[in-house]
Amino acid sequence: GAGKPPLYGDYEAQRHWQEVTYNLPIRQWYFNTSDNNLLYWGLDYPPLTAYHSFLCAYIAKLINPDWIALHTSRGYESQPHKLFMRTTVFVADLLIYVPAVILYCFSLKETSTKKKASICALCILLYPGLILIDHGHFQYPLSLGFALWGVLYLSYDWDLLGSVAFCLALNYKQMELYHSLPFFCYLLGKCFKKGVKGKGLVLLTKIAGTVVVSFAVCWLPFCTDMEQIMQVLRRLFPIDRGLFEACMFSSPPPRLANIWCSLSVLVKIKNMVSPQTQLKLSFAVTFLSVLPTCIKLTVQPSLRGFKFALVSCALSFFLFSFQVHEKSILLVSVPVCLIINEIPFMATWFLLVSTFSMLPLLLRDGLLLAYAVTTPAFLSVCVAAFSIFEKTSAEDLQLKPFSLSLKGYVSWFKSFPKIVRSLFLLSVTLMGVLSLMSAAVHPPQRFPDLFPVSVSVISCLHFVFFLVYFNVVVLWDSKNSRSQKKIS
Repeated sequence: GAGKPPLYGDYEAQRHWQEVTYNLPIRQWYFNTSDNNLLYWGLDYPPLTAYHSFLCAYIAKLINPDWIALHTSRGYESQPHKLFMRTTVFVADLLIYVPAVILYCFSLKETSTKKKASICALCILLYPGLILIDHGHFQYPLSLGFALWGVLYLSYDWDLLGSVAFCLALNYKQMELYHSLPFFCYLLGKCFKKGVKGKGLVLLTKIAGTVVVSFAVCWLPFCTDMEQIMQVLRRLFPIDRGLFEACMFSSPPPRLANIWCSLSVLVKIKNMVSPQTQLKLSFAVTFLSVLPTCIKLTVQPSLRGFKFALVSCALSFFLFSFQVHEKSILLVSVPVCLIINEIPFMATWFLLVSTFSMLPLLLRDGLLLAYAVTTPAFLSVCVAAFSIFEKTSAEDLQLKPFSLSLKGYVSWFKSFPKIVRSLFLLSVTLMGVLSLMSAAVHPPQRFPDLFPVSVSVISCLHFVFFLVYFNVVVLWDSKNSRSQKKIS
């Protein structure tokens, strides 16, 4: 959106939040006033995002006050300011996200040497989706970074620190709710395992107290009255906008690779049911899709199960939940990065599809060249680092327990590696052709959205396939929590 009034783009949104938080008192940050028009990139993220914007604004004020001048700075663009804004993203990367990735990779039992850990970290950090969104579409990686710290702390059984880290993630972006159920179920399962009346109750009390204190600290300036709290919540969860909220702010409307947008190609759900019914429908389907994984994780808590549950639940939220954005697929992709060492073939495949699913957004942002460079580079590094085509057996894909449960059909799995490799090559070829056509070919006048719709539907079909796959891995996981603890 650079240089394109009236809204300019997400870069301007981040800059405008700095303008608002620095120049206005806290009580006005989330309210519509003459100085804060909520229709012009009004704050719609939790308090921690606002505090971060204020911190960046304070530094910006020291460098050039014009960058955040109230009203007059709207649409401000200059090379020095772009350098400043890019630097703030790099700093956030270097302080929060990158250290979490590196420490996580060095903590894995599978990466027994520094070389293997470094290669694993390199593959995760080269994931093109996050690079293109954080540094191209312009976002900050803090919520995902805090969530990674939460996973890292829990892997060391530092449950209270893990709870604090995830609370920070949730208070930075409400979309971290995608990961909330696995965190909750894993910790609750650990408490049950320790005994409801003994150590488990003590641990549960400590975790509950930690969560309450963390939220209280983040929300303290907004707790002066109930009206403040309710206004922030209304900004965070704008239910009245309906199921297809992401389609309201662009022309042509963006195409999203989830179930509702894909189904709307054939069935106009938006015109058939009211926003309230849409909310209830999406809640019911999302809840039912995550229920089996959550029950399994609560009954048999294990670190391995927790990481796979993060993927499965986040993917269910992306496919079925309310008001999803294209870039929300990153909330699935980052947990997939955490298991790339365990199932490198499927993880690499998923990460390629997740980047492809954002192609319409990336094209609107003028990121074709960056997309064309980073995606093949990522695939090349993963092939070289993990030899992914050699790891396609049922055992390599964590499907051995499932294949054994099929009894008489086990012989079918003998040809499974060949089938999976063929599907992968077909998928990559299809994504490559569609990417090329989206960038270079004009669609027919009768179907102006042909390519975005094709990208969304094909990506959605991939994601449904991956949802089934990850649920099978979780539900048929034969490794109990005791063996997992010994391995850790």
